[in-house]
Amino acid sequence: MGHGKETPRQKMIGMMYLVLTAMLALNVSAEVLEAFGAVDEGLKKTTVNYTEKNIVLYNDFNEQFAQNENKVRPWKEKADEVKKRSDELYEYIQLLKQEIVVANGQGKEDGAIAEDGEIINEKLLGKDKSDNPSMVLLGGNRDGKAYELRQKIKDYKEYLVSLVKDEDVRILHSLESSLGTENPPPAKDGTERSWEVKYFESMPLAAVMPLLTKLQVDVRNSESEVVQYLLDQINAGSLPFNKLEPTVIPNTNYVLEGNPYKADVFLAAVDTLNFPIVLVGRYDSVKLEDGSYDYEMVGNYDSLEIVDGKGKYSSLASRLGKQDWGGLIKLKKPDGSFITKTFKRNYTVAKPNLVVSPTKMNVFYVGVDNPVSISIAGIAGDKIEPSITNGKIQKQGDGDYIVNVNRPGNSLITVVANIDGTRKSMGTASFRVKALPDPVVKVAGKQGGKIEKNVLNAQAGVFAVMDNFDFELEFKIIEFSVSTTDKGGYYIVQKATGNKFTSGQFNLLKDVQRGRRVNIEDVKAVGPDGSVRPLASIVFEII
Repeated sequence: MGHGKETPRQKMIGMMYLVLTAMLALNVSAEVLEAFGAVDEGLKKTTVNYTEKNIVLYNDFNEQFAQNENKVRPWKEKADEVKKRSDELYEYIQLLKQEIVVANGQGKEDGAIAEDGEIINEKLLGKDKSDNPSMVLLGGNRDGKAYELRQKIKDYKEYLVSLVKDEDVRILHSLESSLGTENPPPAKDGTERSWEVKYFESMPLAAVMPLLTKLQVDVRNSESEVVQYLLDQINAGSLPFNKLEPTVIPNTNYVLEGNPYKADVFLAAVDTLNFPIVLVGRYDSVKLEDGSYDYEMVGNYDSLEIVDGKGKYSSLASRLGKQDWGGLIKLKKPDGSFITKTFKRNYTVAKPNLVVSPTKMNVFYVGVDNPVSISIAGIAGDKIEPSITNGKIQKQGDGDYIVNVNRPGNSLITVVANIDGTRKSMGTASFRVKALPDPVVKVAGKQGGKIEKNVLNAQAGVFAVMDNFDFELEFKIIEFSVSTTDKGGYYIVQKATGNKFTSGQFNLLKDVQRGRRVNIEDVKAVGPDGSVRPLASIVFEII
């Protein structure tokens, strides 16, 4: 009943169990029986560790499901079923323990069974007796609960195996090792023994308890293996992307007065390590040998320069009216093949008119300088007089201005031009006004996730970073906490003022074990507007 990926602690406990069983066969003293209780307690702690790990995995599932229900749902439904079956088998084994204790003439009334159903080893009597455990597990006619237990383990293993692909041999081997219930090989004299007889015949109460707890450990371990596997399958085969960018695609760039301006606004995923090929020109569909269709360029076409994962298209506007353009985008997949997508766009070329455009983006932010360029074709910059609501606008140079807004909402820029001594309104432009977004907390350039212990220990502190934000702003962290669990499972918190790790925090990070989680939390930062902001916590898993 071994299982894959055992920790040194688990291997030690398993070795102790084998040694104690051998000593038991030699009728060694009662101290051996007491040692079985220590083994059982160690196994219970291992079960708690796996349970906590599984809680983290299910929480990860819930978070990803909240972000993308359609993509995650099939895998989450399988994970939920794994949890249900694992809990049922675990509880069945726990009830078996209780039934054996009751058959031994004990229960909750004498403290042998705790209120939560756990077995209290030091309260057990008759630990050297094997008749009651054998009667419950093997029965008088080989009809005891062990036979039902074996079938339940077999059914559980078959279900988990059905969720794993044939090529994932490591997981399959681990499940077979953890949950195997095959009969042992015949003895030297040819005697056949069943799985039930091998593990439960003539076993005293002291040995049966850790044996059943070991089965519970195997259930939680197998649950962890498969749930982690299912979590990994969510993005298996997907195109890898490492950067998100806000994208706005309007239905048109030319709107007549009185008509609505519409646009699709979304986050675009970009792989900065795998640039696409962007071809501009005419294209046509072609039928492949397998009967499917693909696209290829026809006639003359151009290949765009790729900068930061984006094709840079430029065309001189030499003709008025609607201009159509399009082409193909090709991106290499992990298997080396290409995915090809077509695109078509158009734009309208019109005569020059009033131009009001923010240098950074189509929104103003409170508490910072918002650069704006204002120009009118055919009119000198010193003849232009802009004004603004909900703020002030200051000229910096010819056509360049700085806008400072008062509060979130909207602002209107109105432009008046002095033409031949007459002040004439040239129009208005409306802008959204927002508060500065919160920065994200990063350590070693990462916003949580898995991190090597030596990498984390090499960091000087915690930083507040404005991801995907065009303004060059600085947020200063004024306090934060580092928390984790130590070797004994105790929760420890170390606080710091400023953004640098304290000596206490360095010692905490130095001692943290691999597989543990480190939380950077209670983070507060001061922005350029002087306000103190609480920032979201980040969590690292030490690998």
